[in-house]
Amino acid sequence: MSIPPGARPAPPQVPEAVHRRRWAILVVLMFSLLIVVLDNSILNVAVKTIASPAPTGIGATQSELEWAINSYTLVFAGLLFTAGLLGDRVGRKKVLLSGILVFGVGSALAALSGSPGELITWRAVMGCGAAFVMPATLAVLMNVFERDEQPKAIGIWAGSVGLAIAIGPITGGLLLEHFWWGSIFLVNVPVVVVALIAMVLLVPDSKDPNPGRIDPAGVLLSVVGLVLLVYGIIRGGQLGDFADVTVLLTIAGGLVVLALFVWHERRSSHPALDVSYFRNPSFSAAVAAIALVFFALMGVTFFSAFYMQSVRGWSALRAGVLILPLAVAQMIFAPRARLVVDRFGARAVCTVGLLLVALGLAAFALFDATTPVWVLCVLFFVQGTGMAHVMTPVTVSVMQSLPREKAGSGSAVNNTFRQVGGALGIAVLGSVLSTVYRGGVDGHLDALPAGAREAAGESIEATLGVAERLGPAGAPLVRAAHDAFLDAMHVTAVCSAGVALVGALVVALFLPGRTPAGQRPAEPGAQEPSDADRGGPVAAVEG
Repeated sequence: MSIPPGARPAPPQVPEAVHRRRWAILVVLMFSLLIVVLDNSILNVAVKTIASPAPTGIGATQSELEWAINSYTLVFAGLLFTAGLLGDRVGRKKVLLSGILVFGVGSALAALSGSPGELITWRAVMGCGAAFVMPATLAVLMNVFERDEQPKAIGIWAGSVGLAIAIGPITGGLLLEHFWWGSIFLVNVPVVVVALIAMVLLVPDSKDPNPGRIDPAGVLLSVVGLVLLVYGIIRGGQLGDFADVTVLLTIAGGLVVLALFVWHERRSSHPALDVSYFRNPSFSAAVAAIALVFFALMGVTFFSAFYMQSVRGWSALRAGVLILPLAVAQMIFAPRARLVVDRFGARAVCTVGLLLVALGLAAFALFDATTPVWVLCVLFFVQGTGMAHVMTPVTVSVMQSLPREKAGSGSAVNNTFRQVGGALGIAVLGSVLSTVYRGGVDGHLDALPAGAREAAGESIEATLGVAERLGPAGAPLVRAAHDAFLDAMHVTAVCSAGVALVGALVVALFLPGRTPAGQRPAEPGAQEPSDADRGGPVAAVEG
């Protein structure tokens, strides 16, 4: 982001010693973020192996597999906001080191799990560690880069997320081909050791120099509200019925507690989160866009995996390789998105980006069992391009709306909305997929016994499992399952595209446009120093 002619350069906010090693620090932060995001995408590849009886797996049931994934999500989402606040208060480096250490210990214990119950427990521990890592990486980034370099750094940070999502299935496939299922967790341990050493040597500590009094009531309300909300969403997805009384009560309870949190924060003299930030369109429209784009994207990621493996019959490794164009697009365009924003403004760039995402999602409605592979690759590249031009600008918009000393809070809000949006996408769109699929395949299950008929209609994998046991007589059932799934995928794709279009409308209406030439937005909370010497630690950065 260049400084307009005649504009006065902003006073330095970062100590010189930290400024000199900022790019090395960013590499360490990306490394830490990579293993946290990578782990979840690897696990999705290994669920079939873990479900196998010992010694291949641990004989986990479908419900236990779901909780191996959801225990992580539940703890992660519940603690994200608290972790961000803690980083602002006690120091982001300390929180980052603690989080990556807990994540590494949880990974090692998960690899050695002897039962599904143990795996679920250690996955929850990993979720706890990850909750402290993710917001801390972005908060540290905001305090080691000057404001004009932050968009570029955030673009590279966002690109590393896309890379992790794409290489996870490839890494998982390679590990499972040569090692036992626990290797997908054990591989994290040496990476964690290297990350810990690099953090100690390179990453500076930073915190809010004036954190004020602790707000225990606000923190407790945020944890309880988020846990109830996310649990209700997960439960609704598991049951495929969001009208279930237990689901409605849990979600309603979470929303009530979060409403109490907002009410409490507005009246507190020392709030955990200053809710007045949401009056800023740059902040509120950006977090809404984050939630909506992850709602749409996580839902389509869910059904595209089944499309590639169950309908097309591709291996997990090949399916993972086909997602690489999405990662390549993010790696190319995310660090460069700031240049487009400088020219056209965040509103125009994010709107076009979300329209590209919607186009990519809607294209799935035209797919069948013979769609050429190159079409799928082009589609993923288009989606990655759209994502790169959404995630970088909206993350910059969120983080630059807040003072540096509140970077942990901003990062926590950013990640919380993303996590809740993603959980909703998987649950709601997964329920749509399941409902339409059941409706399409039920008429072909009449010849099966009552118990087998109900089990076979749960998912395409269950139907194909029954068809396989029937031998040659199951061939018509395989074709019926494929047809029913494709119909369900088409409906779900249209729903996903609709959500992305809502996101495009939100940013088009509420996200600020291009900053006029010659105007340089001031950093929130930054004060003009009497001496422009670099070295005054505005946000208590310790080199």
